[in-house]
Amino acid sequence: MAGIDTSTYASIQDALRGRTRTLLEDGTITYLIGWEAGRFEGQASPLILRSVDDVDKLVFNEYCVHLLAKYPLSDKNIDGVIGVVVRGCDSRGINLALKDGQIAREKLYLIGVPCKGMVDVATGEELKKCVECTHRNPVIYDELIGDVVEEVTDEARAGRFADIERLESLSIDERYDFWAEVFTRCIRCRACRDSCPSCTCRECFTDQAAMGWQGKESSLAENQNYGITRMFHIGERCIECGECERVCPVRLPLMQLNRKIIKDTYELFGEYFAGIDDCTPHPLDHYLLDDVEEFM
Repeated sequence: MAGIDTSTYASIQDALRGRTRTLLEDGTITYLIGWEAGRFEGQASPLILRSVDDVDKLVFNEYCVHLLAKYPLSDKNIDGVIGVVVRGCDSRGINLALKDGQIAREKLYLIGVPCKGMVDVATGEELKKCVECTHRNPVIYDELIGDVVEEVTDEARAGRFADIERLESLSIDERYDFWAEVFTRCIRCRACRDSCPSCTCRECFTDQAAMGWQGKESSLAENQNYGITRMFHIGERCIECGECERVCPVRLPLMQLNRKIIKDTYELFGEYFAGIDDCTPHPLDHYLLDDVEEFM
């Protein structure tokens, strides 16, 4: 379907169910975060699986579009262990949470699954975020189910900056007009923030109305302040999971903002992929004596 080879997904699903049953029965995990079939055909939704009697609800197919990395953070002080099914994007989000001290590694049991891409329920085509994926295999896990899949080429990875280069070629006025049109459509539902694995502040700046960070006015200026401030807040920590853009109800091209920061980071500090491990410092978290300092 939609050019995605999903032939291995059924066998991965069967193996996932079997391992989850065992892990729940022997007490290795308290519950598992995975996916279940949605209300309608061709849909899947996040699942919190606590009982072996419900193991057959667990699915892994081309409709498992939701990122799971942020869900364990709602139960970070659990007296037990949370099992999480992780693909490449989920695992990078988990590494980000570990690096940021959001959850302890011993609180997680990660079941890695290789991923060949997911399907957009609305269009039937491969999700844009999957087409642009840079890491299809999980980068951290306690056990791996399924065979490792071929990663995208370096050339394909570089191509994800094509939209950014096109925008950079425009004049300042043209760029402003482009983003003004984008943020005029923003309804500030904050779905991008709520789904983003990089957004883990206990209190978001957008909720600090009393401090004057963000008002409640629906205007271009307020919307621009929200979008651009959030982009800089995430900075080079974006794992390029594309959830912000996927969940946006008005289809704003939010990844173009994020990838502009990533592209600039590459050019200043070299190639860097956030969330590849849980220990390498983010480029903007430290400095080297030979860092580029053209602004000084």
